Amino acid sequence: MEITIFNTAGEDTGKKIELAEAIFGIEPNEHAIYLDVKQYLANQRQGTHKSKERAEISGSTAKLKKQKGTGTARSGSIKSPLFRGGGRVFGPRPRNYGFKLNRKLKQLARKSALSVKAGSNAVIAVEDFNFEAPKTKQFVEFQNNLKVADKKVLLVVSEGYDNVYLSARNLKNVEVMRVDDLSTYSIMKASALLFVESSFKGLDEMFKLN
Repeated sequence: MEITIFNTAGEDTGKKIELAEAIFGIEPNEHAIYLDVKQYLANQRQGTHKSKERAEISGSTAKLKKQKGTGTARSGSIKSPLFRGGGRVFGPRPRNYGFKLNRKLKQLARKSALSVKAGSNAVIAVEDFNFEAPKTKQFVEFQNNLKVADKKVLLVVSEGYDNVYLSARNLKNVEVMRVDDLSTYSIMKASALLFVESSFKGLDEMFKLN
């Protein structure tokens, strides 16, 4: 698949770039995408939830009343879950929600996500650029020129784009990410996927196509 390279003014530069078929043109594996996104979201969970069970709360352990003869149910301690202020039964405990996925499956998931976006014409190539200083207004103008201001934008860059990152970090629905940090979740979340020209080389290296 061949796409046009635009400049920051949104104009056709006359150059084109060939998207690697092995990355942008495979048959998407939806289950691989699902698993990788599920793992990403699971890793975001802190898992620090905790409630006290009957062994952990303060209170007397003395038996409240005799076992038999009261006409009511037996009770052993004020810390019983049946009483107000008692411990909770099967309450949440701290845990790690993460799980393992094989490297090849994660690569397949990313390729599948990129192929989905390429198939829906959501991939845009932009020639290499940079800002002299961090300016949000300049990034907004860049979005307007490329007609992606009303979309969720993921700009994939290579090294040395600190000013671009700082210019975009206050904008809603905009994410600037180095090609090495690209994840299936971030790809699928975006409705417009912008790649600077030099980032395609990093993409090839990431998937070991060179």
